[in-house]
Amino acid sequence: MLATFAHAQEQTDPYAELGLIDESAPPVDIVAKPVVEEPTEEALLREHGRFIGYLEEANYDQADISAKRIIEMAIRLHGPQSHETAKALNNLAVVQSGMEQYDAAIQNFTSAIEIIELVEDRLSGQLVNPLKGLGAAQLGSGRPDLASLTFARATHITHVNDGPHNIEQVEILESLAEANVRLGLVDEARGVLDRIHILNVRHFSDDAMGLLPSLMRRASWQHQAGYYNDERASYRRAIRIIEDSVGKEDKRLVDPLIKLGESFYYFEPMTHQSSPFMGSSTGEAYLKRANRIAERSEDIPWLERASAKLALADHYIFSNEYSRAKNIYQQVWNELGTDDDRLAMRQELLGQPRPIWKESLPSATKEAAGKTRRDGEIRTGEVNIVYDITQRGRARIKETRIQPTEFTDIRRIVEREVKRRMYRPMMVDGTTVGSGPLLFTHEFKYTQTELDELRETKTESQQAATAQ
Repeated sequence: MLATFAHAQEQTDPYAELGLIDESAPPVDIVAKPVVEEPTEEALLREHGRFIGYLEEANYDQADISAKRIIEMAIRLHGPQSHETAKALNNLAVVQSGMEQYDAAIQNFTSAIEIIELVEDRLSGQLVNPLKGLGAAQLGSGRPDLASLTFARATHITHVNDGPHNIEQVEILESLAEANVRLGLVDEARGVLDRIHILNVRHFSDDAMGLLPSLMRRASWQHQAGYYNDERASYRRAIRIIEDSVGKEDKRLVDPLIKLGESFYYFEPMTHQSSPFMGSSTGEAYLKRANRIAERSEDIPWLERASAKLALADHYIFSNEYSRAKNIYQQVWNELGTDDDRLAMRQELLGQPRPIWKESLPSATKEAAGKTRRDGEIRTGEVNIVYDITQRGRARIKETRIQPTEFTDIRRIVEREVKRRMYRPMMVDGTTVGSGPLLFTHEFKYTQTELDELRETKTESQQAATAQ
């Protein structure tokens, strides 16, 4: 069953916030040197406390080492096929997944799952956490197809153990929706989002305000899936709930109003609205209302008030009303110049161009879509565009390079998208200015077969031209 566990070395932020870490032991003081102890229950608890402490300090290399030490101790104390060993493997896998060591994480999550299946059964509720972790690692490794199956199994187990309407499954369903989006199964993703909404409505039937976080997440997912009309309906419902519960001038309206206004940058293909500027006046009304509420709310954080103003200014850039946008940008620039915290945020918000509106780009050619690098023929290409941003927020392309050069269709698509994008212009000394050269890089997948066919076609065309 379990002979070894997979190791990882790279450092980055682990996904402790996923709720997958077992924190049942109390933290203890972390010492500078590794502690070598006999494998006793007390020593295991102390090492687990160190592990949690390392995570809290964001010391991920040491967390990785500590997690491996815990596994070794758990195996010696309880055997390789035990709950303790499964939990230890799960904790190590979470750290590895956070460090983007997905192959190692997948191996350890799978080992934890196999142990629980052996000690318990295939429907044990203890399988849910490692299944969630396994699905996240599979997504990270570029296998949304496998992740979809893993999240579906985790959902089924929660139904068996906690009933079909349990609220705990929502996080898993959100991950399942993400897997479906990555697979291009947007209708399936929409169905999952509807399930999530039904669960939340049922759970918060007596607490309308408690439904707000779910509605906001749902709108974000709908945007990601391209269901912009549904997104707007979700934001409108959130706004109605706030108005009915706490009034029409409450500061909690600011965020959904801004997001609703910004949603009008986008339209679904079925609406036949070909210009991104159509509907902009509707968005302006919501953004203006958000600003009015923010200005009248004395206790609203200064960053939220500034963000509301910037959203309206961005809208005017979007609508080619540069003078109105410039005036608001200058107001925000001055308001964020009063202390060190605001100055730092001013640099972040206005010190470089920031995209206002952009559409997604194809991540793969037609033949490579839905496949992964593990399919053997998959290769990675790259488009690099050197461009700058004018003081009016428009992109100007200076140079384009693509490898392999044969994929001219991808090149044209990326160039067209970069030209269409709109940006909040950068500011220097309170004035909007053009940027220096910037680099945009877009990777895409293709198959070796496609490349060979394009090269063959190019050779044939060159031979035909020479013959003439």
